[in-house]
Amino acid sequence: MDLTRYVDELQRQLSTAAAAGGDEARELAGRLTAPLDAAARLVLLEALSAAAGEISAELAPGSVDVRLRGGEPEFVVAAPAATPAPVAAPAAASAPVAPPAAPATADSDAGATTRTTLRLPDHLKTQAEVAAAREGVSVNTWLVRAVAAALDQPAGRPEPQPGPGQPATNRVTGWVR
Repeated sequence: MDLTRYVDELQRQLSTAAAAGGDEARELAGRLTAPLDAAARLVLLEALSAAAGEISAELAPGSVDVRLRGGEPEFVVAAPAATPAPVAAPAAASAPVAPPAAPATADSDAGATTRTTLRLPDHLKTQAEVAAAREGVSVNTWLVRAVAAALDQPAGRPEPQPGPGQPATNRVTGWVR
């Protein structure tokens, strides 16, 4: 996407506004156009990035990313991978069951998104960045997918396993007669 036409239009409008102020204002506008070029491009990139983030939240688990190529923004759309229909296995086969895929939408309230600050330990942030890069998505998109997948789990939680050096507990629950 070429930002030049938008930046040129902004400069033209600045010149038009300065023309109403006389020769000094026109001269000042002429001196300001070069420094404003970089600032205008940066603001436009920030707006495009924010828009891509909002679109990604709506497309989850798909995503839209803005990447710079040759100084110009480029949109990269990653559609969610289609999951093949499950094939019934023979009764005697004992293959591991794959975890459920992430839900089609990240939130049930269409159009609603919220900005959340998440503080991660450095090692988790690094692992999330690597996982997102491996899938070719932004870290935000990867985190949205992970949260959506985690919330799609069955209501019953697995029993916590004892850590190294901790004694195993024999816990029994239920009814007794």
